[in-house]
Amino acid sequence: MSTTDAAKPNRREQILTAAAELFARHGFHGVGIDDIGAAVGISGPALYRHFRSKDAMLGEMLTSISERLLDGGLARVDASDGPEDALRALVGWHVDFALDDPALITVQIRNLANLTDPDRRRVRALQRRYVEVWVETIQRTVREVDEPTARAAAHAVFGLINSTPHSAHLDRDQMAALLSRMALASITTTGVLEEDPSPVV
Repeated sequence: MSTTDAAKPNRREQILTAAAELFARHGFHGVGIDDIGAAVGISGPALYRHFRSKDAMLGEMLTSISERLLDGGLARVDASDGPEDALRALVGWHVDFALDDPALITVQIRNLANLTDPDRRRVRALQRRYVEVWVETIQRTVREVDEPTARAAAHAVFGLINSTPHSAHLDRDQMAALLSRMALASITTTGVLEEDPSPVV
């Protein structure tokens, strides 16, 4: 097998990619098996040779997203040179994921409730582990920050970065640079994560 052939997505990957685009555009319940089959050039029933149901397809898709985020985050933290470098690497990783796979980000945000209970528990567990990678890194970088604040900050940064499917008005590199600067500034700017005792007027 040539390098080019090895790099080609297999049929399951093609189906998941097409399904993600359709789910992101029309919603999970707005897409039928025939729609997904047509997108990859096969009949709807032929999809059952690869996935037992549309629910199973969504479960594998969201589990895969969560595994990729977690594995990529852990690898970048492990390879980093200190807490600040780890935080920059985490931000860069999540920004790249959101910009390169906007359909997957959209499906992940909108369709957790459509998973079967076992798949939902699996995805939730992976997501919690990914959040903890961020919480630990934020606390190592900004040492005065308590755990609840670090966790809230991580989720706020996810919200910022994950909004890119709806707000990418710049080219890819410019958007990546902007999101990275905004995310890092929101966490590391002096005093941002500290409680402000003064009342809001």
